[in-house]
Amino acid sequence: MPVALPLPASYLAAFREQPGYLNFASYGPPSAAVLETSAELMAVAAEGAVGASDKLHAEDVRARAAFGRLTGFPTDNVALVPAVSYGLFQLAFGVRGKVLVGAGEFPANVYPWLRARQAGHAEIALMGGARTLVTPALVAASLSPDVTAVAVSAVDFQTGYRADLAGIRAVIGPDRLLLVDGIQGFGASHIDWTLADAMVIGSQKWVRGGWGSGAMALSDAGLERIRPTLGGWTGVENPSLYDAVEHASREDALKYNVTNLSPFASGAFATALELIEEAGIGRIAAKIEETAGLLADKLDDAGVDVLSPRDAAERAGIVVAGFPDGNAAAAHTELAMAGINATLHGAHRIRLSVHATTDKESIAHATLVLAGFA
Repeated sequence: MPVALPLPASYLAAFREQPGYLNFASYGPPSAAVLETSAELMAVAAEGAVGASDKLHAEDVRARAAFGRLTGFPTDNVALVPAVSYGLFQLAFGVRGKVLVGAGEFPANVYPWLRARQAGHAEIALMGGARTLVTPALVAASLSPDVTAVAVSAVDFQTGYRADLAGIRAVIGPDRLLLVDGIQGFGASHIDWTLADAMVIGSQKWVRGGWGSGAMALSDAGLERIRPTLGGWTGVENPSLYDAVEHASREDALKYNVTNLSPFASGAFATALELIEEAGIGRIAAKIEETAGLLADKLDDAGVDVLSPRDAAERAGIVVAGFPDGNAAAAHTELAMAGINATLHGAHRIRLSVHATTDKESIAHATLVLAGFA
């Protein structure tokens, strides 16, 4: 198991979640700095001073710039979104041709394509079934000459499997678009996001910035080929020139904007991103990898089935415990009674997810509870 470099003490001190929190794949408790930013921006809005609106909406620029630095995309190729689904709908209604989508993807990465198909904007082909992972081999077997894009999650929400984006890119070549739902990977794993032609994330999970914000980044090819079909009044040139004339769409990623977003959410997002920058995504990802590996090993020792990948290169921060006897609900209830926060997935699975701030005592406590159901 790799040894993670020490994280700055200031980063570790920024969070205050209770011991036993193992549910970061659901949402990540925000830092104290995020709470302070939200309160400060709300205070600015409450005062209503001259220039308050400009100050508030400047948070959008701060968030876009930080996201660009962390992902490797120019700021002009980054737009903010209020949620991942919002960005994925932009992609689904903007892509031409046939799109491959994993049938077992999280529903947020399936319904936009279904709705776009129903509206006559897209042709899709679903790959695999409910438990099928999107691998380069699956994509290669599903390709046909009319496929123009592949949509995939960077990390599978059910197993924690980290998609081989480089392998998928090699299979589809440079002329097809690679569209990535990155919410379960960004902030948790050190991933080359520039392999994607479009990637969308939300702020509420591994970024730990709260709900209501996220970002979409596009390659130059993505910007050129994905139409702003759902772009609104803030996605055009001179949006404040109210002249009763349809304006041309912007050339940068802001052409996908629909309207102004919450400056409180954007500011919280920006602060969370800057905290990741300060600590170093490499260090955070290494600590998450080390802790997830420790949890998997402890579950092994306790006789609990582990359904997540064991190879660190294929794993992010999610470790799934399996219950072949169908008693996952009882085990989940016992975890909750012991103060352990995790996610129940049906009768046979419990998803545990760790972050860089997760302590060993929480892992030991959760393992002790689950051992009774092995």
